[in-house]
Amino acid sequence: MMALRFYNTMSRRLEEFEPIEPGHVRMYTCGPTVYGPAHIGNFRAYIFEDILRRYLKYKGYRVTQVMNLTDIDDKTIRDSQEAGITLQEHTRKFIEMFFHDLDRLNIERAEYYPAATEHIPEMVDFIQKLIERGNAYGSGGSVYYKISTFPRYGALSHMDMTGLKAGARVDSDEYEKESVSDFAVWKGWSERDGNVFWNTPLGKGRPGWHIECSAMSMKYLGEQFDIHTGGVDNIFPHHENEIAQSEGVTGKKFVNYWLHNAHLIVESKKMSKSEGNFYTVGALVEMGHNPIAIRYLLMATHYRQQLNFTSEALEASKKAITRLRDFRTNVEDARPGPDSDTAKWTVARAVEGFEAALDDDLNMSQALAAAFDFVREVNAVVAEQGLSEADKKAVLNALRRFDSVLGVVYVKEAGIDQRIDTLIRERNEAKKARDFKTADKIRSDLLDEGIILEDTPVGTKWKRKV
Repeated sequence: MMALRFYNTMSRRLEEFEPIEPGHVRMYTCGPTVYGPAHIGNFRAYIFEDILRRYLKYKGYRVTQVMNLTDIDDKTIRDSQEAGITLQEHTRKFIEMFFHDLDRLNIERAEYYPAATEHIPEMVDFIQKLIERGNAYGSGGSVYYKISTFPRYGALSHMDMTGLKAGARVDSDEYEKESVSDFAVWKGWSERDGNVFWNTPLGKGRPGWHIECSAMSMKYLGEQFDIHTGGVDNIFPHHENEIAQSEGVTGKKFVNYWLHNAHLIVESKKMSKSEGNFYTVGALVEMGHNPIAIRYLLMATHYRQQLNFTSEALEASKKAITRLRDFRTNVEDARPGPDSDTAKWTVARAVEGFEAALDDDLNMSQALAAAFDFVREVNAVVAEQGLSEADKKAVLNALRRFDSVLGVVYVKEAGIDQRIDTLIRERNEAKKARDFKTADKIRSDLLDEGIILEDTPVGTKWKRKV
């Protein structure tokens, strides 16, 4: 059996995974900057991180995951001031929206969601250590990281640092590669910050964006941990700066495995408001799309490949989920049959294929192929001879294990209200009375409401349309 391997951005090669502490994985996943609602490009990263978390647990690891909430940076301050409300009032609604979307997409909760504004003392202490070690210096009320003190700067992004201008500084949280220079870890107060500031030994001001993740990851995961993830846009400058800050303080290797997901495009175009293709989860749900179908689409492409989010792919995702859920029902309702070597071999082969795919840097497309081969082959056995109780149990156990990673089959659906329950009973009575016109109309009306009725040997069952 292949060992679990990940593509490490730092080394640019596949590496066998070995956690620092046997049996326990500590991972930091870059979370949202809560100046607005998270969009589907953001959730492409959060779904990838959820699959990673779930598969590590599938493999038997205990996982401690930290996902930060950036509730203070240039953008949150700018937008709160434009809205005429406090920073906390502005960010709180987007934090609540973020957690609502996590639940809608069936993303497992991390162990910790530290907010930057709640960890200012840790950041101040961190910056003071950088100053003491000669990695940071004060200028004009701000404090800057001196990247010339860190010779390995640029190792993650594989940048050529020969053109670096010594002493050049940048205050903006986000900048392009041509702006490589000393960066602000503490920003002295200016009028543009309004009433957003902290009085600290560093002076009156606020933290820079990059220092937040270094201070918070170390608080919850220690000076060294196993996995750090994010989108490819985080590699530089954010993750590069994290490494410089963190290793500048500790003198130790910060993270062992760096995993980054590729960008998402929409209908083959870059997602942007000007293109009219900027989607949030809430907007897609309001358009009538099932959030679990959104989840499926966001996870089905290998995380290191660009994902093209299209209406056709979303419809295909709905069909794929329906096929998996119908398979579960088909197995549960299968007629009794003899013990089958074919069923046993099919289960074993499917489990082996599913795990081999995900062991290979989370190759989800291959894992899904193994799952659907499993569906097709077991359905053939059910149709031909039914399933013994032992085989049925083995098949359903495998499906449940697969879905502990996928998160699309065993999803609790909203129940039906009394009105719909009454209509189903009225339809059953109409069928008994051979009033098929009434029965068909009730079935059609419920379908319009997204309720699908299926007549089975054990009675009428309902499910929600994906």
